[in-house]
Formats: sequence, C-alpha cells, structure tokens
Amino acid sequence: MHPEPILIRTTHDGRRVEVIGRHLCLDGRPEADELVVLDEHPNRQAILKAVPLATHVAGRLPLTLPEASVAQAALRRAQDDFDGSPQAARERLRQVVWRKSVGDGVE
Repeated sequence: MHPEPILIRTTHDGRRVEVIGRHLCLDGRPEADELVVLDEHPNRQAILKAVPLATHVAGRLPLTLPEASVAQAALRRAQDDFDGSPQAARERLRQVVWRKSVGDGVE
C-alpha cells in the first residue's frame, strides 16, 4: 500500500512539493527525510535573502512556518506507522548509526 501524498505547495515552475511516505519530495523524487530549522543551517543568510519567510529547510527546499508544520506532521505520522519486519528494523538501525556517525564528525 502506497501512502497518499500530502501536498505542501507547488513551486513557481509547477513542481509539487509533497510528503510521500517518510520523505519530503520535489516532483515525486525524495529530497529529505527531515526538516532543519533555518537557524541551524550553515547557509541561512543566503536562504533568507532568497526566501525571506523561510523558517526551515528540507534538502534544497526552503519552507515557511505553515509549510514546515504540515510537512513535519506528515513526516511524523509516517514515522509512527511502525513496521516491525526484520528489514525495517535493520533500516532503522542503519539510519540511527549513520546519524550518530555524522554527529560525531564522520562525513
């Protein structure tokens, strides 16, 4: 069963920004699986210059507070749909180890 996409917005050139499953997608392609608060982003000045109302970033996509709220809620709902299969458990463990490694400075 494929999750129903949650529309966040449509870009100026007509591409859809939506949450599909556990990813925020641009035109149907995964862009990010989490949102970053703009204050924590290294390029926040350039992002704010281009999109003054941005409060969050997902991959290459700046989001306003209302957009980020909808996206975060949809991502959280997808995360809450727990899959207890061995494959899903391995994938969750892989993601946790990778995030820990990145947090510790591994690139």
